[in-house]
Amino acid sequence: MKIPVCRLADLPRGEAYRLEIDPPVSVFHTDDGEVFAIDDTCTHQDASLADGWLEGCEVECPLHASKFDLRTGSVDSPPAKLPVRTHQVVVEDGMIYVEPSQAVPNLPPCVGARLAGGLA
Repeated sequence: MKIPVCRLADLPRGEAYRLEIDPPVSVFHTDDGEVFAIDDTCTHQDASLADGWLEGCEVECPLHASKFDLRTGSVDSPPAKLPVRTHQVVVEDGMIYVEPSQAVPNLPPCVGARLAGGLA
């Protein structure tokens, strides 16, 4: 299932877009013109990676500075220990689409409990 995100022209290089699905996904347009999608929630604590700092193919979490590789989802800098899921990105006719991963997300305990039990 492809989910439309936005037009490529509407996502400037070096910027991110938060796709409001459950759990949310961040779509990044790197300075080199590549487009990547990863889970938006840092695996360490509930923070939006779309609000982080993009450098090359890495995003730094705005809360505690964990860094994630946009290509693989791997953690490049603690305190996070678990990777984020990556999602396939397709650009067709100038439109960005995300095909969500079917893998289980690595969410921080507070977010995982909220999603599983409907807790606030």
